[in-house]
Amino acid sequence: MSNPVEAPDVVADCPHCGKPLPLCICDSVTPIESRIQLLILQHPQEQDRALGTARLTARHFEHAVHRIGLSWPSLAKALGRPVADPARWAVLYLGSAKVEDLDTDAEIVAINRKGELEPNQRSILGRIEGIVLLDGTWSQAKALWWRNPWMLRCQRVILGPKRPSRYGQLRREPRRDGLSTIEAAAMLLAALQRRPDIAETLNSSFDRMLTRFRDVQATMPELAPKPKKRDFRRRRRS
Repeated sequence: MSNPVEAPDVVADCPHCGKPLPLCICDSVTPIESRIQLLILQHPQEQDRALGTARLTARHFEHAVHRIGLSWPSLAKALGRPVADPARWAVLYLGSAKVEDLDTDAEIVAINRKGELEPNQRSILGRIEGIVLLDGTWSQAKALWWRNPWMLRCQRVILGPKRPSRYGQLRREPRRDGLSTIEAAAMLLAALQRRPDIAETLNSSFDRMLTRFRDVQATMPELAPKPKKRDFRRRRRS
């Protein structure tokens, strides 16, 4: 009688960040207090568990909400709690407007529906109570935008980071101002609350995540495969 074939070892996933345990850094996550709430909406087809940052970002905040899906009837439904005024929530807008094309040197800019600078930037940004971040590839994030018309009631903001994403060669972004979800949260929450410690904590976690990924990639490439190319919008050649 032949011996039964042993099944290969299965690597468990972290129940909190969703990453394979060798890639998990949850044990080093530092809790952050924030007066500004955070809602992360993740496209269900965003499958990059190894390099994704949505769950890791939410892990830092006790009241952060992370949802996976395509559409919700309202901001309140997405959050799971009432919202007094959606206009006091900002959504990181993914349209064609770029900070570099506007008459400002600010890294966080409030814009109107025409992609123009809102007047009274300080007043508008100072009253923000919550932030909505869309997590996924460029086309997935755009799909989330179009499938949730309630976002039109939120304040649009765009980012003009002074440095490119820490992803570097691990993941190319379609635009220079493209950042990971955790980097975008770091910029917005730190600047709007004048709390540089928030950016330091989130970016440090991101750096640890990338270091862990590179380490695991060298020893267990099946858990940290080389990233596939992201889906860029096709541009017609002139």
